[in-house]
Order: sequence, then C-alpha cells, then structure tokens
Amino acid sequence: METEPAILYTRMEQDGAAWAEISLNRPEKGNALTIPMIERLAALATTIEADGSLRAVVIRGRGRFFCTGGDIAAWGALSPREMARDWILPGIQAFGRIASLPQPVIAALSGHALGGGLELALAADLRIAVRSARLGVPEAALGVIPGWMGVGRLAETIGVARARHMALLGLAITAAQALDWGLVTAVAEDDADLEAQLGAWLGKLCTNAPASMALIKGILGAMHGDSRHHHSSAVAEAAGTEDCREGVRAFLEKRKPVFRNR
Repeated sequence: METEPAILYTRMEQDGAAWAEISLNRPEKGNALTIPMIERLAALATTIEADGSLRAVVIRGRGRFFCTGGDIAAWGALSPREMARDWILPGIQAFGRIASLPQPVIAALSGHALGGGLELALAADLRIAVRSARLGVPEAALGVIPGWMGVGRLAETIGVARARHMALLGLAITAAQALDWGLVTAVAEDDADLEAQLGAWLGKLCTNAPASMALIKGILGAMHGDSRHHHSSAVAEAAGTEDCREGVRAFLEKRKPVFRNR
C-alpha cells in the first residue's frame, strides 16, 4: 500500500477564487517536522509564490496536533555544526519563505502547537485555534532554544515580557490566553466552528485586492532584521552543551532531565 507523503498540498477553488492548503500529515508522530518536511515546505513556498491566481494559504495539521515541533530523531544526534547547517538554517529559510509569501497565510490550529510547530504558526499572518489547543515553546526543558526564529517572532507578536514568560518557563498556554495575548486572533469552539470561521476569513481574503495585501505584507516584513546566522550560531552553541545531550537522553528515556549548567 502506498504511503501518503508527510506534507500534503491541495489547490482549492470556490466561487472562482483559489487558495492553497498545506497539511502536515504525520499524525502518528504529532506532525513532528523532519528535514524532508522542511525541504518540502520551502519547495511549496516557491510553487505558491509563482502562482498569481492563489489568493491565500492555509496551513493545518492532521490528527490531534497541529505540530509538536522538530522530530527529536531528526536532530538529537546532530553535531553543533550539523545542527546549524542542516537543521536550523534550512528551517529558518523555509519558514522565512512562508512568512514572505505575497499571499496571506493562515495557520489553522486544530490541536496543540508546540516548539517548532508554534514557530511554523508564527510564520503565518493569521492564526486561529480550537479552544482545546495549547501553544508553547518548551525547548529550554530540553537544553536547546527555539531554532527557527521563533523567539523573535513571538516577541514581535505578543511583546517581550510575555515572550519571556513563555520561553523561559517553557509552559504551554491555553487558546483563550493566546487570544488575550494576541498570539491567535480567533478561538473556535470545535473543529466545525474552526472551519466556519476559516471559511469566512478565506471568503474575505479572496475578495480583497491581491496587490494591496502583498504590499501590506511587504511593509510589515521590512520590520524584520536579518539575524539568521546569529540565531543559528546560538542554537549550535546550545546544542553543543552537556545539558542539551542530557535533555535529549532524558526525553528519549522518558525521565526528568538533570541539568548541570555545562
């Protein structure tokens, strides 16, 4: 039996308007991201950018989770240099391509968005979450840091103080709190309500002027400085610590890590 790809792409059309849907399709792994998935996201961004008939993009996850982040099996054994070169910079590039698309991007969170999963959602322009979803950046509990520019985007979205709260404590917040903090702009009661609200957003986006929306996105995108290499170096430094190796071992062994600050 043929296995479905880990990322699905669909071109949707309704009432003469078209939009793209990207679905993370590893539900048995919490839609955790791998290197091929990162490469696929970058390639899809190129495809979408070149299709002027697409008015919007929706990113969603299949199953119980939107995305639980980077698959620890994909990065846990990488050396610091490999981490920066093969994992962090490609992820930053892929998420950056999504963020800079001329079309508005919606992250539809029908489940938890954690770590790299929240970073992917932060690359979108709009976020909607079901009430049961939790959002968080737990990387400090593994001895690493959010690798794909998530800390910066988080601070830009909810403010530095709240970004500190989320990133330093590493505790996930509820969808209701995310709405209050501006991390999402709508909360749905269930999957059916999410689809209804998403449909209303798409209906509006598909009737707005594409050039105007692209220009607005360009102005907002110009606020970002290029800190990719500084960020990848910081992640590599964290990945080279004994604490990171202990965090990875503890995760795999399903126990609480013991960090020794070295």
